[in-house]
Amino acid sequence: MSDDETPVAWPATPYRAPVLDAEQAEIGPAESLLGDDAADIFHGIVVGHGGRMLEVPGARVTRITTERVYTDLRPDEIAGLNDYAVEPTYTVEWGGLFRRHPKWDRDGGTYPGNR
Repeated sequence: MSDDETPVAWPATPYRAPVLDAEQAEIGPAESLLGDDAADIFHGIVVGHGGRMLEVPGARVTRITTERVYTDLRPDEIAGLNDYAVEPTYTVEWGGLFRRHPKWDRDGGTYPGNR
């Protein structure tokens, strides 16, 4: 870590910050955060690497700064990381003011009438 870097909490991770392995070689850019912001639970980071999107578990992240994300991953462990797979989520919303049954909404989006 250089002297000009300031440690930050996981929600403040800079978008596309370089993610480094234990030898401080760049794995790739941070593409997404995995966690529950409301409960302040950090699960990990999605990093782009060689055309893949990989999940770096939060337990392997040693520090996050204003400039970079540091991990304890050895270079030989990177190929074995899990590919990031978006899991669809569903929320229940009422389909309209006078509907009797709830309507499932894929990925938590809103209906034009609810905006």
